[in-house]
Amino acid sequence: MSADDAATLTNVLSLYREIPRGEWARLAAGLAQPLTETEIVQLRGLGDRLDMAEVAQVYVPLSRLLSLYAESTKRLGVDTADFLGEHDTTTPFIVGVAGSVAVGKSTIARLLRELTSRWPGTPRVELVTTDGFLYPNAELERRGLMERKGFPESYDRRALVAFLTEVKSGAAEVRAPYYSHMRYDIVPDAVVTVRRPDIVIVEGLNVLQPPPTPNDVAVGDLFDFSIYVDADAGHIAQWYVDRFLALRRGTFSNPNSFFNVFAELSDEQAVERAMHYWNTINLPNLEENVLPTRHRASLVLQKAADHTVETVWLRKL
Repeated sequence: MSADDAATLTNVLSLYREIPRGEWARLAAGLAQPLTETEIVQLRGLGDRLDMAEVAQVYVPLSRLLSLYAESTKRLGVDTADFLGEHDTTTPFIVGVAGSVAVGKSTIARLLRELTSRWPGTPRVELVTTDGFLYPNAELERRGLMERKGFPESYDRRALVAFLTEVKSGAAEVRAPYYSHMRYDIVPDAVVTVRRPDIVIVEGLNVLQPPPTPNDVAVGDLFDFSIYVDADAGHIAQWYVDRFLALRRGTFSNPNSFFNVFAELSDEQAVERAMHYWNTINLPNLEENVLPTRHRASLVLQKAADHTVETVWLRKL
């Protein structure tokens, strides 16, 4: 890292409160643990080591913090409507969750959906992943982008912005395309329907990307709060390989899976293939597109090698 880069990073980090794991965990004192061990196991993704202690010490306080932000935003909406002499038009509170492939952001998004749906007054929580806004494989092939699936240019950004704009505007019903990980493609005529929930959680690699031009709206412009899930690239690479091996024994063995061709690979061949994908696709995307957006997040969860959160960075108000 150059001296200029180090100075820039220092300036960016000054915008955040750095909260070590022990201090953050103490915030859980007096907060109820709303999930059972069975529910946590069901929410856990492949390779994630999520347990009762991690939920209680990290994610229950995070859920409480989110509730404070949501309540404050709602109050501001009501006060603004009163000031203007209008009826309350408060719209859904939108939370973005960003981070690398295999860093555990999908598990965190599912967990936050369960936790936030148990707050008083916010029973309707929807989770939307940006996978649904990937271009269909046929279109990616036409554009020569199949080897760059997950890079910003592989998404229909305008459709995602339009979807979230409708949600944030308070539309009664908004539909998003449905993506099948089994088929590795958008499913024609299948949709995810969002019906004016209290909270919407949007999870994806590139949700904190800046707009392509100054006149465009960024996806993150529509968020009320955003979370970046961070870890050392070496740790993420190992998690990616571990997940690939687990999928080879599970989902990949399904004859209907797009990745069924990998089911018969030996362990050595599977590791080699996973590292090829990591080094040629996922690591470049992380370094070029995903990691540079970390400073745009309201909160950063810094993970250790064992997937536990060791530090929380909270943006100063």
